[in-house]
Amino acid sequence: MNAKFAPLLIVAGLFFLCFQAVRGPEPAAAPAAAEDRSPNSSPQAAEQITAWFETRWQTAGLTPAEPADELLVLRRLALALMGTLPSLEEIRQFEADQEPQRLERWTARYLRDRRFADYFAERLARCFVGSENGAFIIFRRDRFVSWLSAELQKNTPYDELVRTIVAGRGLWTGEPQSNFVTAAYANEDLDENKLAARSVRAFLGQSMDCAQCHDHPFANWKQQQFEGIAAQFSAVEVGPLGVHDGRREPFKVQDRKTLEDREVAAAVPFQNEWLSGAGTQREQFAAWLTHPENRHFERAIANRVWGLMFGRPYVTPVDDMPNPPDAAHRDVLDLLAEDFRAHDCSLKRMIEVIAASRPFRLQSRHAIDGERLDDSADPDRQAEMARAAADQITALHDEWAIFPLTRLRPEQVIGSMLQASSIQTIDQNSHLFTRAQRFFRERDFVNAYGDLGDQELVEQTGTIPQALLRMNSDMTRDAVKADLFAASSRVARMCPSPKDVIETAYLICLTRRPQAEELAWFEDASGKSSEGGSETVVEDLFWTLFNAEEFSWNH
Repeated sequence: MNAKFAPLLIVAGLFFLCFQAVRGPEPAAAPAAAEDRSPNSSPQAAEQITAWFETRWQTAGLTPAEPADELLVLRRLALALMGTLPSLEEIRQFEADQEPQRLERWTARYLRDRRFADYFAERLARCFVGSENGAFIIFRRDRFVSWLSAELQKNTPYDELVRTIVAGRGLWTGEPQSNFVTAAYANEDLDENKLAARSVRAFLGQSMDCAQCHDHPFANWKQQQFEGIAAQFSAVEVGPLGVHDGRREPFKVQDRKTLEDREVAAAVPFQNEWLSGAGTQREQFAAWLTHPENRHFERAIANRVWGLMFGRPYVTPVDDMPNPPDAAHRDVLDLLAEDFRAHDCSLKRMIEVIAASRPFRLQSRHAIDGERLDDSADPDRQAEMARAAADQITALHDEWAIFPLTRLRPEQVIGSMLQASSIQTIDQNSHLFTRAQRFFRERDFVNAYGDLGDQELVEQTGTIPQALLRMNSDMTRDAVKADLFAASSRVARMCPSPKDVIETAYLICLTRRPQAEELAWFEDASGKSSEGGSETVVEDLFWTLFNAEEFSWNH
C-alpha cells in the first residue's frame, strides 16, 4: 500500500465506524393501517385500571393528588419512551395541538417514533442479554439490540418475540436473536445455568439463581427444578455456522455431596402439560414460557413496563416477584395482562393503556405537603401530627395515589442534556454528525456517571461525584456553550426580552414555564449581570437549570 494513502484510509475507516455506530438497522417498513390506532383504541382498559385504583384509594381513605399539567405528562412520556426531554420544537407543536385527547395522540406518535424502538430495545436487551458487550467474535450485542429495535418498531407480538429469542438459532450476525444464547458462551463452553437463570428472571420475573446450588431457603424453588430448566438448553451447540440444536450427550451436573456426575432430564417446575409436543427442546420450552395460561409471563412484562413508565415497578424487585395472586385478588398487573393477551401481546398497546391511566397523570406532589403544623400545639402534639402526615404520604406512594418521584437514570440525564442543547428534535432524521456526537457523548457520560447495568429499576441514591459531573464535565460545558446552532445561542439571539429568554430556557430544560417568583429572580439577576454579553447570561441560566434538582428527577 502506498504510504501516502494510509492517513486517508484511516480517516475513512473511522468515519465508517462512526457511521455504523449511529446508523442502526435499516428503517422498518411502515406500520400497517391497523397499527395507526386512533386515540380511542384503549380507553376501556385504562378506565378499568383507573377504577381499580380509585376503589383502593376510597377503601384506604386516601385522597389522590391532583391531575398533573399536560406538559408535565408529555415530559414523563418522552423520558419513559425515549430517554430524553421533549424538544422545544415538540413542545411548540404540542401546545398548538388543541384537539381533544392530545396526550393519547402524542403517546401514539412517540410509539411510532424510531427513538422509542431504539430506547426500549436497549432497556429490554439489558434484561435479556445483560449490558456487557462480551466476546465480540461470538457475541454481537449491537446486532441483538438492532434486531430487537426493528421488532419493536413493527410491534411484533411479545410472546412471539420471546419464542424467537429463546429458540433462536443461526449465526449471531445474520440471525441476531441467537445472541441470547451466545451471551452465555465463554471459554469455549456454553453456560446452561446462566441461560436458565436469565430465562426465568427475564421472562417470568422470578429469581431462582440461588437454587443452582441448593434449594431456595425462602421461596419454593428447588435445586432439581433449576437443573431441569438448565437441561432445556443441553442440546445447544455453538459452532462456526452459528447456534443450533444438535448435541446428543445427556446433560450432567456434579452432585455436591458425592462429587460425582449425574444425568438430569429437561423439565419445567410446574404445568408440564404446557410443553409443546412439537419442535426442538428449546422451542418446547419457549412455548411453555409464553403459554397463554402462564400468568408469570404476562405479569412479568407488565411489571417491567410499569417500572419503565413510572421509574418504579409495581412489584419490587422486578425480577423476583411473588407468585400471582388468586382469582379473587387480581391486581393491576392482572388487568394489564388480560388486555395484553386479548390484543396479541402488544407492548405498544400496554404502554398506551398505562399512559392513559389516572395514576400516570397525577401530580408528584400532594396538598398535604403544603399543610402547616399547628404552631399553637404542644411539641408532642406537633410530633404526632408530623408522623401522621408522613404516614399518609407513605400510604399515597404505596397505593400509587401520587406520581412517584424517582431519579432519572444516567442515560436519561445525558439524553435530556443533549436534547436541551438543541432547539430542534434530535432523532433519526438529524444530521449524521449530530447523531454520532450524541452516541459517543451518551456512552461516555453513562460510563462516568455509573452504568446501572441490568439493575435499572432498583432504587438509586444520588452521589457527590454524579453532581460534580453534571456541574463540571466537558459534556455539560459543551451542552450550555453558546455555539452558532446551540439552544443557548439561539435563545439569546431570537428572544426579544429577558422574560422570553427565561421562559424559553425553562421550557427547554424543565418542560414548564417559570413560576412568578422564579421569573422575577432571574429577571433581576440578569439585569444586574455585567459580565460578557447576553449569550454568557443565557449560558449561565442553562447551566443553573441543568444542575437544578428538578432536572434530574422524574416528576
